[in-house]
Amino acid sequence: MAATETGSAGWSGPRPGGGSTVSVVVAIAIVVADMIGVGVFTSLGFQVKDIPGGFSILLLWTVGGLVALCGVFSYSELGAMFPRSSGEYNFLGRAFHPAFGFVAGWVSATVGFAAPVALAAMAFGEYGKSVFPGAPPLALAIGVVWLVSLVQLTGVRHSSTFQLIATILKVALIVAFLVAGFAIAVPQPVSFAPSASDFSHIVSAPFAISLVFVMYSFSGWNAATYIIGEVREPERNVPRAMLAGTLIVMVLYVALNAVFLHTAPVDRLAGQLDVARVSGSYIFGEFGGRIVGAMICFGLISSISAMMWIGPRVMMTMGEDIPILRSFARRSTGGAPVYAILFQLAVANLMLLTNSFEAVLEFIQFALLFCSFFTVLGVIKLRITHPDLPRPYRAWGYPVTPLVFLLVTGFMMYYLLTEKPLRALLGGLIMLSGLLIYAVFRKRTGQGPVAASAGRE
Repeated sequence: MAATETGSAGWSGPRPGGGSTVSVVVAIAIVVADMIGVGVFTSLGFQVKDIPGGFSILLLWTVGGLVALCGVFSYSELGAMFPRSSGEYNFLGRAFHPAFGFVAGWVSATVGFAAPVALAAMAFGEYGKSVFPGAPPLALAIGVVWLVSLVQLTGVRHSSTFQLIATILKVALIVAFLVAGFAIAVPQPVSFAPSASDFSHIVSAPFAISLVFVMYSFSGWNAATYIIGEVREPERNVPRAMLAGTLIVMVLYVALNAVFLHTAPVDRLAGQLDVARVSGSYIFGEFGGRIVGAMICFGLISSISAMMWIGPRVMMTMGEDIPILRSFARRSTGGAPVYAILFQLAVANLMLLTNSFEAVLEFIQFALLFCSFFTVLGVIKLRITHPDLPRPYRAWGYPVTPLVFLLVTGFMMYYLLTEKPLRALLGGLIMLSGLLIYAVFRKRTGQGPVAASAGRE
């Protein structure tokens, strides 16, 4: 691709997307909040049906964290080279072609964040019944999305404070649950030491398939790349935020699964969706379910906040490049992309009211994996085609770590193609629609959006 499309290694002046006001601590909070949703509290019940060993389960979650770290190293290299908000929209446009970046941005800006926001909000509504008995789940869901959006509209400073407090509360509640689980509950006869049977579990098909769902629970490790333009010293702090955030979540995930197995019998956990509630009933007794429900409910607030922060930044950056979307690039005096936030709020509310978010989430998974796969592949491509580009951060363990991530992500895409071909096809159609829109834009303006941006830097 042309050098103008690849762009410079950094920005000598102010970066597009606003000033650098987000500290590394807040960036870590965004990564942690975006990663920890309901997945870790629900998936163990299906894993222990085929992987009953304690060591195998903890290894499964450890492997998931290590694969996520492999992705962190590659995204960190690209983020330090091209420190501009919007994640894959920026990276794919520079590593491959502006059309590819536009497709990734199209998926993220339209449904890629709005659908997870709606899902987390609906989960908040369901768990919120533990805190607000009798309240309609849909009303709670819509209420929390509006509340978080209003905070985001006040500007980056207030958003940072809210995100940090909400994430600290989330982690504190999880740690309190862990301490109570190991200190109060009657231990179950489960061993976390490796045994001869663990090897057969680790090399089995259920282990590989379970890893797919574990990786979904780890999704969000790249959250900081969507707000690079707002992070102080992004060449240093974005890699730090993703690394620290992913390590924190990996430790919490392994510890949570250990406490689930430590506190509740395996036969009571097997096949259960709400394993956290089952574990909570053994720890806290009759009110265990309510306590766990409240913990998850409060934790989801920080998750929704993180996605309502980073999602609109994709549309904002696209607005900086594409004249017809220019209004989405407008920011308030506090630095908030007002119209981009309102757009994501509207889409999330529409999904909640039509109960369509679960269907959307199912068919965008393939598209999101596809974009992540090629983003990491872009690190290898740029190492070969542009070896002299300045790299303030170089991917640790290259080329092994990118190849590990590509192998696992490739398996996940293969799984979706073979097990859920219709959903994968629908995801492909969303990307194709983005490509067609890009072609129309290019025909009218004579150049691609990311290329246009690169020419100004």
